[in-house]
Amino acid sequence: MIQALQREQEMTLTNGYADIATYRAALFTWARTHTDELTGCPDGTGVVVCIDMNRQLLWVEDAGTISFGPVPARTGMPGYATHSGWHEIFDRKKEFWSTLYDAPMPFSQFFDGGQALHGSHRPIFEDPGSHGCVNLRYDDARSLWTGLRMGDAVYVWGERRGN
Repeated sequence: MIQALQREQEMTLTNGYADIATYRAALFTWARTHTDELTGCPDGTGVVVCIDMNRQLLWVEDAGTISFGPVPARTGMPGYATHSGWHEIFDRKKEFWSTLYDAPMPFSQFFDGGQALHGSHRPIFEDPGSHGCVNLRYDDARSLWTGLRMGDAVYVWGERRGN
């Protein structure tokens, strides 16, 4: 069963032994079929991007109803925390290149200083974490891009566990 999950999520490790990456993949698999149990994001009257750092998940609510996701997310690694609390999307760059990290950040939607929601080409479950951004699978970031606008609310809570 664990090995099947690892293959389904296209993970590097497919030996059937659970690690932190497999745990995160299992949480995502559970969340897809239990959206009514996703808690922690305050109900709003408009669009709210919900980022649960405890479970490394992102979803979007519109007036309290999930309109996107949940999808797996990768938040800041130790020493590079993603900032919790209420934020607002203040800048959007479809094709962005980080000169600080010399890396692509496709579909960037900035919500707190240099922290952004953006796509990643690296495995989402297996990487140790970001430098504070919220990394998404490339296709998830592209889909999220089409549904959000400048000024949309972002709410981040919890604490990243493990690497």
